[in-house]
Amino acid sequence: MSGVTASADRPRAGAGGSAGIGDVLALTGRHLRHLRRTPEKLIAVALTPVAMVVILGYLFASVITIKDNGGVAYHDYVMAGVFAQIGLTCVGITALGVASDLGKGLIDRFRSLPMARSSVLVSHTAADLVPAAISMVAVAGIGLLVGWRTDAGVLSVAGGFALLLAFAYAMLWLGALLGMVLRNMEAINGISALTLVILSFMSNSFMPLSGLPGWLRTVVEWNPVSSVSEACRVLWGNAPAAGGGSLPMRHPVLVSVITVGALIAVLIPVALRTFRTAAAR
Repeated sequence: MSGVTASADRPRAGAGGSAGIGDVLALTGRHLRHLRRTPEKLIAVALTPVAMVVILGYLFASVITIKDNGGVAYHDYVMAGVFAQIGLTCVGITALGVASDLGKGLIDRFRSLPMARSSVLVSHTAADLVPAAISMVAVAGIGLLVGWRTDAGVLSVAGGFALLLAFAYAMLWLGALLGMVLRNMEAINGISALTLVILSFMSNSFMPLSGLPGWLRTVVEWNPVSSVSEACRVLWGNAPAAGGGSLPMRHPVLVSVITVGALIAVLIPVALRTFRTAAAR
């Protein structure tokens, strides 16, 4: 063990690329076993979105109406925004997990092993995607109970959920980056809560944008949460009217796919580069 070069970011000698995959699978299994022993992590991801479904989709549905709704009920409109909120919730969960591993010296122990260093973050984000997926199932069940229905084919509905999972995965990498940069638990809680509130409510997640001033409406329309939420409404047949305004609202599916893909393409290499520095501190 002492003869292993800790700084080398490579798989075990002679094992080829399969070693890196094996490292990811082994560490992902470790995280999932830990999740089974700490179900509060799953509750933390699902609690806020489930509460929003009950409050907005059930309690407030009778007093909130959508202008020019095209026959779409408010509980149908709001569900896409609630699902997108699950991805935002993932930011804080992963940030806290990565910061905790760094603080406890777990990363240093991993560095002493003949394993691809990138597998640490890849496994973290892969495992944290499982609570996000389970939360989406729970939110969908609550949504069906309060009256949410889709009006589209199976493939279109599945495409909406695939987009939501991709968005959540991008947010997991943002959380990993945040955890490495901040490390302080109180700071992470504050920043992740602020991110959740600002990106959720500065979007069309819960209310249409028709009443906003021109400059603010443009800012909100270009919020990735707005395009992801609107794309899901289109894919699920829950969109209140034909898209209008700026490009993200006219072509929300195309814009959200490009945006989420760009976020993943940028955040992963930046997070991995930051990890090499953070793990060496």
